[in-house]
Amino acid sequence: MGTESDVEQRSYWRFSKQDFFPEKSFENLSSYAAALSQTKLRLKDRVLSRSDETTELVYLRRQSEHSMKRQLNWWDLIWFGFGSVIGTGIFVLTGQEAHDHAGPAIVLSYVASGISAMLSVFCYTEFAVEIPVAGGSFAYLRVELGDLAAFIAAGNILLESIIGGAAVARGWTSYFTTLLDRHPNSLRIHTNLADGFDLLDPLAAGILLLAATIAITSAKKTSYLNWIASAVNTAVIIFVIVAGFAHADASNLRPFFPYEATGVFQAAAIVYFAYGGFDNIATMAEETKNPQRDIPIGLLGSMSLITVIYCLMALSLVMMQSYTELDTNAAYSIAFQNVGMKWAKYLVDLGALKGMTTVLLVGALGQARYTTHIARSHMIPPFFALVHPKTGTPIYATLLVTIPSAVVALFSSLDVLASLLSVSTLFIFMMMAVALLVRRYYMPGVTPRANVAILAAFVLLIIASSMGTSAYWGLKQGGWVGYTVTVPVWFAATLGIAVMLPQERAPKVWGVPLVPWLPSLSIAMNVFLMGSLSGATFVRFGVCTWIMLMYYVLFGVHATYDMAQQIKVETAKIEDEEEGEEVKPTP
Repeated sequence: MGTESDVEQRSYWRFSKQDFFPEKSFENLSSYAAALSQTKLRLKDRVLSRSDETTELVYLRRQSEHSMKRQLNWWDLIWFGFGSVIGTGIFVLTGQEAHDHAGPAIVLSYVASGISAMLSVFCYTEFAVEIPVAGGSFAYLRVELGDLAAFIAAGNILLESIIGGAAVARGWTSYFTTLLDRHPNSLRIHTNLADGFDLLDPLAAGILLLAATIAITSAKKTSYLNWIASAVNTAVIIFVIVAGFAHADASNLRPFFPYEATGVFQAAAIVYFAYGGFDNIATMAEETKNPQRDIPIGLLGSMSLITVIYCLMALSLVMMQSYTELDTNAAYSIAFQNVGMKWAKYLVDLGALKGMTTVLLVGALGQARYTTHIARSHMIPPFFALVHPKTGTPIYATLLVTIPSAVVALFSSLDVLASLLSVSTLFIFMMMAVALLVRRYYMPGVTPRANVAILAAFVLLIIASSMGTSAYWGLKQGGWVGYTVTVPVWFAATLGIAVMLPQERAPKVWGVPLVPWLPSLSIAMNVFLMGSLSGATFVRFGVCTWIMLMYYVLFGVHATYDMAQQIKVETAKIEDEEEGEEVKPTP
């Protein structure tokens, strides 16, 4: 991997074949052909083997050559949480779902989705404290579920980063033009290209590149800007809540359940995505001064406050105006206009614009750190793992996500693509809960094989029963007979883990409470929300997963296999040196 003096002599700005494909399998065509001939053997090795904490924390970090700077604290992380999560979702989705599905009970929809998000936050927090690296869920899944599961997560993370960033940037343009009292497409360039690609958006591409440039300079400087933007957004939110309750009419809360419980959960599946983005905080563990203290405060603190804020904003809206009269596109703006505060429309638009700005800023940070650790493992070329010696930031990883995202934002309206990304997030959250169960109840070389088989059977039952509950909800809304089968199976499988299996590992500092119940509930809720998505979503997920697997078989499995063999050689060499030191005679 090279000595420190070698690293100092190398320029950061280098683009040789060795930087992109240093593995033995890609030395030449003959070596690549030989690697392909061993694909079956190598694939088996990668599927069955798991990484470990030492590999993630020590060996893979060396691939970056320079360390990221530890300069963030819990205060930074709380504001990063606000900046990453509070975007346009709360302003757009609340009125839409209150009008169409939940009525005044939209408040309970936010409570239900907030609980689901918090369960995932618990899982992320334990992993981020125990394995404080930039890879987030990718690194955690490599340790607990193996290379293949982590690779599928990595592919979805990169896809979400590119498409999701482009979608937010296109939305930024729309809100900016609205704030100027102009048509949303007035700043876009009209062309003769195909429908959906005929409105070029250079402003969206520009704001993505600007956010990336800020993120590249320094994580701490980005934090300062995030504080300012988030403070403005918070002030707007406080105004919305206070002004809303000042014009509240309790009679607007009747009837509270116009669409019954079915509508509440349908709305919960949609507004859940207003909580997305918190996983970016976990990727900053490597740059946090005291991750054991700061990560739990930052993640749990920000998400708890955000849940309360969302519920208060939803309640103020449905008390200010009857749910039947809410505008599904601009609920808050029209509601304020109807109570004689037309000027408040500009504050709401400003809040949404600031929210999207911080989402782009924090997203540029978090997505680059995901990409950095993926590159450290050699699943993508390790060139993208390099950290700049002066800025302490992964410039190449940032550009790898930003440039394709800017191109997509420039050409595509993303109306369909953006709506199909939700399944990736829920799938990764579900796998994180599974990984936590595996971490607590399985330890390689210690757990008896019989217990491993029991754990695998119970986890599969939890997933299957959750899928059954979700499917029955979608097919037989209003029925209850199916739940008498699926829910007891879920309960029995979770109870079986709790009663029949001992926990093999206790958290060192902070851990998820009520294991296995909370991780099992997180699996059930994420699978349930996945089941509420459209069939087109799963077609996209299936096609993308197939493309990812083809890449993995042709490139990823060979690069990671070579990297794993290199780490084994280094580990054996270090152990031999340590043994030699122990047996050296005392003079």
